[in-house]
Amino acid sequence: QVQLVASGGGSVQAGGSLRLSCAVSGPGLLYFIYSRYCMAWFRQAPEKEREKVASIDSSGNTMYQESVKARFTISRDNSKKILYLQMNSLKPEDTAMYYCAADARCSADPTYWGQGTQVTVSP
Repeated sequence: QVQLVASGGGSVQAGGSLRLSCAVSGPGLLYFIYSRYCMAWFRQAPEKEREKVASIDSSGNTMYQESVKARFTISRDNSKKILYLQMNSLKPEDTAMYYCAADARCSADPTYWGQGTQVTVSP
C-alpha cells in the first residue's frame, strides 16, 4: 500500500526556517507514476479548518495560498519521489500540523494523504 511519510517539522522562533519533506513509498499507482500526480501541502491549526498551503502539478506549475507567497517554496524531486516545502520567515500564525497530499487532478480533497508533521512557531 502506498504511503506518504512527512518529516521535517519542529519548533522555531518567528523569522526562522524549516524544510518539510514528504517521501512516497510502497506499491501503488502513486509510486509508479509519481511524476504525473499533483502534490500539495495542507495544514490545520487547532480549532481551524484545514487549508491548502501550496501545490505543484505534473508540469511543475505551482500555486500558493496568499498568506505564504514569497515565504514558502514548494518543489518536487520526481526521481526520488519526494515533495518539499521550504518555509522561510515563519510566523506564529504558521503554527499547524502540515500534511502532504497527492491527487491526479489537484483536487481540493486529494486521494492520498500523509500522516502530518507538526510545525510550531513561537513569537
